[in-house]
Amino acid sequence: MKKFIMAAVGGTLAGIVLTTQVAAPLLAQEADKKVNVYEQLDLFGDIFERIRAQYVEDVDEGDLIEAAINGMLTSLDPHSSYLSPDDANDMRVQTRGEFGGLGIEVTQEEGFVKVVSPIDGTPADEAGIEAGDFITHVDGESILGLALDGAVEMMRGPVGSEIIVTIVREGEAEPFDVSIIRDTIKLTAVRSRTEGQTVVLRVTTFNDQTTPNLEEKLAKEVEELGGMDNVNGFVIDLRNNPGGLLTQAIRVSDAFLEKGEIVSTRGRDPADGDRFNATPGDLAMGKPVVVLINGGSASASEIVAGALQDHRRAIVIGTKSFGKGSVQTVMPLRSNGAMRLTTARYYTPSGRSIQALGVSPDIIVEQPRRAPEAENEAEEESISRRNRSESDLRGSLDNDSLTEDEIRQIEADREKAETAAQLREDDYQLAYAIDILKGLSALGPDK
Repeated sequence: MKKFIMAAVGGTLAGIVLTTQVAAPLLAQEADKKVNVYEQLDLFGDIFERIRAQYVEDVDEGDLIEAAINGMLTSLDPHSSYLSPDDANDMRVQTRGEFGGLGIEVTQEEGFVKVVSPIDGTPADEAGIEAGDFITHVDGESILGLALDGAVEMMRGPVGSEIIVTIVREGEAEPFDVSIIRDTIKLTAVRSRTEGQTVVLRVTTFNDQTTPNLEEKLAKEVEELGGMDNVNGFVIDLRNNPGGLLTQAIRVSDAFLEKGEIVSTRGRDPADGDRFNATPGDLAMGKPVVVLINGGSASASEIVAGALQDHRRAIVIGTKSFGKGSVQTVMPLRSNGAMRLTTARYYTPSGRSIQALGVSPDIIVEQPRRAPEAENEAEEESISRRNRSESDLRGSLDNDSLTEDEIRQIEADREKAETAAQLREDDYQLAYAIDILKGLSALGPDK
């Protein structure tokens, strides 16, 4: 028995010795890491002092520190950055829906400033800036290799002032200049209209106004059509919507879902993950929904499109979305500035991460590029010649077999068809979405 006890104790002691032998190198590595970090901080302090003392011109110490902080954050990914007190205030204003500027959302791609999307009705939109454009110069000065915040700062200026940006666009042989007049950007989060029996909801951004605007505009359009029985479906147009608040993306998705997961987020620590679920109630009351997306649809737009697609609540039409599947948390700092830090990835209800991949439409529909004006005029003249009919011939017989009411009905139907044809010219993707809803309505609810 004594031998057994001694053996047991011996085994325990051996275990302790072995554990110490394994742990010692690990502890030594941790200690080395800390020493290395302190050495690097000392190196940073040394460089800072040398710049302050020996740089060819006087430098602002605060600017140096801010640049160092921002460099550390921007080295992580394109969406992490330091916000100075002014930038932090601008961001808070933007989420409320009114600010000064050009009206474009930009990101950085391999050192180039890339347009995520122009915002509807803004100076950049009216000047013809497109999603996917690269900005290489501002007022003739190159911004290649400049940090994103620095490039954005160069594009800022007083309302009413002119800025010339140089654009590189796929399909264009040479870079070209675009003149834009800066203005106060007033974001209308949701615009609405009807096309026949279809309600079109154009969501331009996800800010504090988005869900209230959506609910108000949807109810107004349904009422003007005479009630939900006269609506054949809804188009949610998210093209060139660069995103915004995660909370608003969740609420907009929830507005059309009765139940189920909307989106989940997962950070480095599994315990920090969140899951957001829909609550009962569908604003569209089960009517068909089509979501329009393109390469300028990013972030919050992709959450909505992905959620409605995964739940088969909507048909997604257009082209692949931007592919921003990460979540940024804005953390206030003691200087009244803030830090925007990527803290999680988000996943659609089926578990898809769309980071760098985007949301793929159920039906891919490209938006045709407009032909030059001279070509359009020649084509219209050719079509006009081909479309001459019996009634255009001199001395043709009248149709006296129809009543005036029947003639008016035929003319009204023809006018609708011509309006639909014009929409295909103006916005082919939207016209395609409306045709889908007409087809679903013709099948009926029991088909």
